[in-house]
Formats: sequence, structure tokens, C-alpha cells
Amino acid sequence: MDIEELQTFVEVADAGGVSPAARRLGVSKSIVSRRLSRLETELGVQLLARTTRGAALTEAGTAFRDYAARVVAEIVAAKETILPTGDLRGRLRIAAPLSFGPTHLAPVLADMARRHPLLHLHTCYSDRVVDLIGEGYDCAIRVGYLQDSNLIAKRVGPIYGKLLASPDYIKVNGAPDTPDQLLDHEALMQGTESWRFMDGDKIITVHPQGRFKADNAAALVAAAVAGLGLAYIPDDLTDEYIASGALVSVMCRYPPPTAGIYVLRPPGQNPTAKIRVLIDMLIACFDHRK
Repeated sequence: MDIEELQTFVEVADAGGVSPAARRLGVSKSIVSRRLSRLETELGVQLLARTTRGAALTEAGTAFRDYAARVVAEIVAAKETILPTGDLRGRLRIAAPLSFGPTHLAPVLADMARRHPLLHLHTCYSDRVVDLIGEGYDCAIRVGYLQDSNLIAKRVGPIYGKLLASPDYIKVNGAPDTPDQLLDHEALMQGTESWRFMDGDKIITVHPQGRFKADNAAALVAAAVAGLGLAYIPDDLTDEYIASGALVSVMCRYPPPTAGIYVLRPPGQNPTAKIRVLIDMLIACFDHRK
């Protein structure tokens, strides 16, 4: 049984159709259809029911999907064990944040591609939280505080942040001295998130309110510089604005707890050599930061 046929079937099953699976695999739809046809002919059963909306697993396909995924994972792991030390090949699909990724993560990923010329690196930069399994990613790099999930996370470095405002905003509205006073101010947020601050060893959680929201941290920085409110932003994105005086730190007696940079992967399998190398390179780049 051909490993490419099995892998293609798993991609189609997870993506819900031939077209999205073809995009994940980087091949044409006709190649995906031929592989599926050969696999179904070899097994003597129909694995997928084609519909106008995509493809749905048949009863046989549902039963076969998990077995096929395990076989593919085992073969990939077996191939990695016999490769020359440090030799990576195949594809690695990564989801990375748009606000932090192109400036801070992209150089590490470019270096990884340079060191491993047989490796195909596909990175999607977006500040939305992607569905790793449903969208076919091998791993995600996320920055901040992790939400509860069944994903396996590895911390690769710290992230520090501050509560910031422009001098013009402070001149008009004043600056909060304590976390409870944040409720009297305009907060610049990505959504409905909570903000956390340290009071000694105790964490204080605040649910701020505001009329300006954006799913991109760089957009929130621009809003803060424009004097629209208070922003809770990582230092990596605001150091230049603090240095120029466009933004100033407020409520310094209650600093945010240290956040992190994490590599997340789906549960149930050991990390592949590609993900292990990525983790090691990110740790070498970020974990030394104090």
C-alpha cells in the first residue's frame, strides 16, 4: 500500500475535500483524485462520498482513517531514524502569529530552511488561532498566555510586556494607578480577553472594556500611539515607541506576568525530527532572554 496514497486519504478526510487537501499537499486536484482512486481500488471499498460541498467519509472511511494516520506517522518516524544525522526532508507546515512572526520568527525559519535544503517549509502568518488538525498544520508557534486545549505545548522562550498609553491620552484622561481603575479607561483589545497583573506573588485579573478592537497587535500599537486608549502589548513590538516617547508605561507597580513563546502540536504522537529541530532552534534564539 502506497504511503502517498494513505497520506493523501488522511489529508482529504481531515480537510473535508479534494481541493483543500491538494492545497495542503502542494499538488494538483487530479493527482489527489488519482491517489484516492487507486487506494479505494486496492482496498475494494469506497472511503469517501463525493458531494457538491466536498467529501464525506463513508462508514468504511471513518473506520480506516485513524489506522491510516497511525501508519503514516509510523513510516515517517521510521524514515527519520535512518536519515543521516541532522538531515531533514519532507514538508513542515507551521502556523505563526502575524504580529510577531515576520519580524522575529521568520529569520529562524529561514535559517532552518538554509540548513536543511531538502526540507519544504510552509508558514502561514495570521493572528487568528488556527485549528491545527482541521487545517492540516504540523505545529503552531503562539505568543502570550496559552488557553486550555488538548494540544501539546513546549515553551521556547519568554515574552515581556507592559501596559502603555500615549502622553496625549494620559494628559486628557490621566493614568490608572491600580488594576481596578482600568475599568474607568478605554482599553485597546483583540477581543474580549482578560488582562493579568502581578501584585507581589498574586495575579490580579481584570476584564477591561473598550470601543477599539483589532485582531492584530500592530494595529493596537497604532491605536495607542493615536491616543485612543491603553494597550497591553509585548515589549518586542513597542520598544521603539517607548524610546521615542510616543508611548509611556503606566501602572508600573503592577507589571503583567511573564508570557511565553510556545510551539504547539497535535496530541497523540511523539514530535517528529522536524519539530524537534524547530524547537531547538527557537530555544537557542529566544530562551536566553531575561
